[in-house]
Amino acid sequence: MPAVAALLAAGLLLAGCTSDRLADEYRAGSNKGYIAGDGTVATFPVDDRLSPDPFSGETDTGDELSSADLAGEVTVLNFWYASCPPCRAEAPDLEALNQEFGADGVRFVGVNVRDEAGTSHSFAKTFGLTYPSIVDYRTAAVQLAFSKTISPNAVPTTLVLDRKGRVAARILGQVTEPSTLQTIIRETVEETG
Repeated sequence: MPAVAALLAAGLLLAGCTSDRLADEYRAGSNKGYIAGDGTVATFPVDDRLSPDPFSGETDTGDELSSADLAGEVTVLNFWYASCPPCRAEAPDLEALNQEFGADGVRFVGVNVRDEAGTSHSFAKTFGLTYPSIVDYRTAAVQLAFSKTISPNAVPTTLVLDRKGRVAARILGQVTEPSTLQTIIRETVEETG
């Protein structure tokens, strides 16, 4: 019995040495209201890509938008909300890339995870965003569509979908290096099949 107690004590001691990012953020007392991504970029080879479940939702301008509407196009999905500081910081870069790749048929779509349509639309006007945002906070339909594949685990998260609607890349957190996203989009556009 003493050996079991010693093993349990050692396990608890070691567990205390590991870092839990969410707990660390809470202890820091930042009260920022979101789990920050660390900027991790993951790209997925064509043969390893997964497709999300079909999704649809109403945009902040009242239009319906679905995964079927995006079929056959490279799509950049950005999960965000208006009071998220990194979302605000990356918005001009995302719009610049939207303008750059618009002629190539790349679609940018925001997925607002917390705001009403009016707040989301006001954000778009303030930051000059010309692409639509699905208002997803009530149903989380878009977020749930990706839960079995490559889920957006932080806010913001940016996913790049290939022409078949499969996840080609994910950036967890703010797009701090627009050239990285630019390269991912360009490579995904240039893919055949």
